[in-house]
Amino acid sequence: MVESLLNRLPRALRSEADFWSVRIVSERTDDHAVRNDVAQPLRLASDRGAMLVAWCGRGAGYAATADLSERGLQGALDIATQRAKACASVSLIDHTQIARPVESGTYESPAVAQTLPDRREWLERLQHECAAANIDGRIVERTAAVQLTHSEQTYLTSDGIRIDQHFRFMLPQMSVTAHANGVTQVRTLGGDYGTLAQGGVDVLAHFGFDGAGARIADEALQLVAAPNCPSGPRDLLLMPDQMMLQIHESIGHPLELDRILGDERNFAGWSFIKREHFGSYRYGSELLNVTFDPDLREEAASYAFDDDGTRAQREYLIRDGVLMRPLGGALSQQRARLAGVANSRASSWNRPPIDRMANLNIEPGTSTLEDMIANIENGILMRTNTSWSIDDHRNKFQFGCEYGQLIENGKLTQVVRQPNYRGISASFWRSLVAVGNEATRGVYGTSMCGKGEPMQIIRVGHASPACVFSNVDVFGGA
Repeated sequence: MVESLLNRLPRALRSEADFWSVRIVSERTDDHAVRNDVAQPLRLASDRGAMLVAWCGRGAGYAATADLSERGLQGALDIATQRAKACASVSLIDHTQIARPVESGTYESPAVAQTLPDRREWLERLQHECAAANIDGRIVERTAAVQLTHSEQTYLTSDGIRIDQHFRFMLPQMSVTAHANGVTQVRTLGGDYGTLAQGGVDVLAHFGFDGAGARIADEALQLVAAPNCPSGPRDLLLMPDQMMLQIHESIGHPLELDRILGDERNFAGWSFIKREHFGSYRYGSELLNVTFDPDLREEAASYAFDDDGTRAQREYLIRDGVLMRPLGGALSQQRARLAGVANSRASSWNRPPIDRMANLNIEPGTSTLEDMIANIENGILMRTNTSWSIDDHRNKFQFGCEYGQLIENGKLTQVVRQPNYRGISASFWRSLVAVGNEATRGVYGTSMCGKGEPMQIIRVGHASPACVFSNVDVFGGA
């Protein structure tokens, strides 16, 4: 958007509202992919528009527009103001009690200005890894891909606040399918959605993309030759790329404050957590420390301000196993009378912000991976999520992984396929008996977290060390 228009908007737009804001978003996404050594069609997508919000007395109104001219923005603000006036006398939420943004600022992803490879260079790199995965006749499909997204956001208010944030997201992906003797197994780099990060080409090194083709193919062959995962109670060692899913489903979604207040009840369910739990409820063992952390700049959901203009800062959600605060932005905090975090976020310019998890991380402990394995007599290591199911209170769950390896008498032994485990969130985290040190930590992210009506698909990040849980119900797939 033309800088001169941005500079004059706070003075040019007119409204009878007590307060108004405009959030302008411009995104471009490029997808490069190779399948079985054949380059796939390039996919390009771009989107640009603005969300106008007005507060009148107790009421609030929203209107979105793709017309970013001064006239188009004024028209949307007029509609938002009319809606705010219309609901002021009947609003269940008192917007006069919600704090307005008070701080201007900026944010940039790491290497946001770095020159990236061109299309030919990307395809050559992807074709190299795709070809490297062709190590055996039992390999029946190979794919390598990278998705690049540039997102620029400007937030302006009638009080003169301006926030500019510029993001670069990169999502490298790789998948290898092996088939033998009626058995088909898929091995991926971090799962279907789990390798999103902010940055430049360094993201590929972060996830071990170069050289992954042959490694993943070898693991796919191990899986087609492996026996099915045994069933029964075992100690469970989850690696970071599976801990990501565990955190997401059984900590992230249950702690979203609007869900606790009932907003998701008729769509994706609500939560087993209640408002009175904060400050006293034992969510996990004393080893469990969970933070909302927008400051790890390479992580997928790092930012300086949320989409309501609130400054984001690191906060403990769970400390020494005790539940401390929810994932609730300014609006939900006012409704629930609870302190939250700056996580009011929207998936696009045409959606209003709602409570979303962002960077939700487990803090490292002191155990080495070698010590964790050595202390397990009858257990299993699992990597990389492949399936998930959780009830509408985000409590009872059943998750499946791509790769399993038995742990017997303190040693890694046989590889097993289709490893699964199940539990109850309220007790599973209390069975946490070891948390890996910084050396075991992985930083992952996804662009595919869904929530809300209408649906919003948003980016989230999860960092975690490897973790051990005792006496978990493990079983094999069909």
